[in-house]
Amino acid sequence: MHADDPNHPMAAVSPEPGIAKPDPILTVDAVSRSFGGLKAVDVDHLEVQRGLITSMIGPNGAGKTTFFNLLTGFDDADSGTWSIDGTRLDGKPPHVVARSGVVRTFQLTKALAKMSVFDNLMLGAAGQQGERLTHALFPFLWRKQEAEVKERAEELLDRFKLGHMRDEYAGTLSGGQRKLLEMARALMVRPEIILLDEPMAGVNPALVQSLLGHVTALRDEGLTVIFIEHDMDVVMGISDWVVCLAQGSIISEGLPRAVGSDPKVIDAYLGTHLAEEATPADAPDLAPESTAHPEEPTS
Repeated sequence: MHADDPNHPMAAVSPEPGIAKPDPILTVDAVSRSFGGLKAVDVDHLEVQRGLITSMIGPNGAGKTTFFNLLTGFDDADSGTWSIDGTRLDGKPPHVVARSGVVRTFQLTKALAKMSVFDNLMLGAAGQQGERLTHALFPFLWRKQEAEVKERAEELLDRFKLGHMRDEYAGTLSGGQRKLLEMARALMVRPEIILLDEPMAGVNPALVQSLLGHVTALRDEGLTVIFIEHDMDVVMGISDWVVCLAQGSIISEGLPRAVGSDPKVIDAYLGTHLAEEATPADAPDLAPESTAHPEEPTS
């Protein structure tokens, strides 16, 4: 269902920062992170609707990747709490966050270059009994589970069209293929929420549509997707809800068209003088300008 459909589950939700959602899976309260005198993240309240694609946009350096790092345990917040279905995740290390159903990908892919594509996927599965020292010597304790993990990995290889690279080193993959591999490996955990950090960045245009198809398929299967993206054509095309950050704070959120025409968003991307001249009808024409930003630093 497209975000412009009047029957869309978010159609009746007001486009206001911090607005309550009908069925939130992730709730964030008073989260902040500073580096020296710079406050990189200062999010008062955010709810993420279950089973939809929520895009996070904002100018370079707005704090989007830092926000992802905080939610997934790769950085420590100065203050605040966040939870998935009421289970607190703040202060938890990355592996505990992942086991709780929240996984993420990175701007710069983290494939293990000297291992095969298949082994990269196998490593993504959580709770493998054969990895325990006390179990490793007794194959009967983990053979069945390993067979299930292998079956899952084969399915994901086929789904992401990486089967022909199964036994190749992950380091030989193209940039787009590495993005596919990282997405597939994240799914090995069977998450409830997947956070994608600029999944289209550096990808050959021939693979962009394939990646977009995979992202929308995740939503259609019931996963909650949160992704950072600078390409406003992509954001407007597949998002159910859009959240805009600037200087670490949420300045706007709503359906894609509402956020795209919000003067505060236009101002954040293009400057006050252009925001004053822009009208809502102008917003789609501004999309090419927003793609000119370089990738946001990871901190």
